[in-house]
Amino acid sequence: MPAIVLIGAQWGDEGKGKATDLLGSRVDYVVKFNGGNNAGHTVVIGDQKYALHLLPSGILTPNVTPVISNGVVVDIEVLFHELEALSSRGVDVSRLLISANAHVITAYHRTLDKVTERFLGKRQIGTTGRGIGPAYADKINRLGIRIQDIFDENILRQKVEGALEQKNHLLVKVYNRRAIVIDEIVNDLLSYAERLRPMVADTSLVLNQALDAGKTVLFEGGQATMLDVDHGTYPFVTSSNATSGGASTGSGVAPNRIDRVIGIVKAYTTRVGSGPFPTELFDESGEFLRANGFEFGTTTGRPRRCGWYDAPIARYSARINGVTDFVLTKLDVLTGLATIPVCVAYDVDGVRVDEVPVSQSDFHHAVPIYEEFPGWTEDITGCRTFDDLPANAQAYVLAVEAISGSRISAIGVGPGRDAIVVRHDLLEG
Repeated sequence: MPAIVLIGAQWGDEGKGKATDLLGSRVDYVVKFNGGNNAGHTVVIGDQKYALHLLPSGILTPNVTPVISNGVVVDIEVLFHELEALSSRGVDVSRLLISANAHVITAYHRTLDKVTERFLGKRQIGTTGRGIGPAYADKINRLGIRIQDIFDENILRQKVEGALEQKNHLLVKVYNRRAIVIDEIVNDLLSYAERLRPMVADTSLVLNQALDAGKTVLFEGGQATMLDVDHGTYPFVTSSNATSGGASTGSGVAPNRIDRVIGIVKAYTTRVGSGPFPTELFDESGEFLRANGFEFGTTTGRPRRCGWYDAPIARYSARINGVTDFVLTKLDVLTGLATIPVCVAYDVDGVRVDEVPVSQSDFHHAVPIYEEFPGWTEDITGCRTFDDLPANAQAYVLAVEAISGSRISAIGVGPGRDAIVVRHDLLEG
């Protein structure tokens, strides 16, 4: 059975949980391989809505083993808050596995995230302030705390002391904040040790053995391609690899074991935080998309920036990730528009550019070149086959597919987990 990577193909918030739900009972493991609690999935089951931030969305599916692998940074307080919230609603969370090699977000990471972002002033990145960037920085600087360190007090104390030796100078002398007490951090982390212990495993071994046994493993990326630290709109990006390549480094499963890459795209485009966004709308059309699409961050509550569909970004994502299938979400949000513009290329200083510019300056100055397609007024939330869709909705999907770099295999037509039109089987190819 296959290993499947599911990634966001725009700037995040595309509705990756919808695709995870679609695969549902056919998947044995759902793996979060990057990021932390700086992004979220909203999953609707019946009349119940679940907002997940750190946990893989597979935790809501019975008989699926959810895994937080080594590429994730874990805020343990947030982890247990989410687990307790789900347990109180009757969700079985006992199957969760966490990599011993995953890095830990501490209180000093959150503090540094907030004060450094404020210090940047007009050059702010738009971070969520949850400590993700500083935790990844410590990982690269070899100052990080890993989950396994919490089970050895001596090692934990040595590592916290090493990290704070530098950070306290920065906090006190540069940012005029109080020094962080080593014992406070150590004691806080130690307090979680016994609750964590049953969840911790060599998740790379577990996942490879699962694939050897014919199980299906779904790798669920946090954030999205245009926020990838290497391939996104740097520096307005996240601190991890949100592309399909990150699934291998972030889980310990080799790339030659991956069978399919599913990219999630909205029928329009959104992003949160600072950075270039060629199709962004500042008029009533943007407000229409935001209101009809409920475009407010799952984790932060921030209103999302909204714009029309950007085909060059979809093509870029298809190339970077090796996308085999797109899932187009929120098609229903476009219902009621007389015409629907789609960005097919950019004008950069009077020159037509058909692909995402490699130059950050050029991308900042890119002006979208649009083609317009006729809209529809029919309610599509009850559609379950492609032929059920109005003719203009079908034409829109086919037009977008033709210029996006890969086939559109499923279409989200409403907020419910079953509100989806399937054109091609995502597992069978």
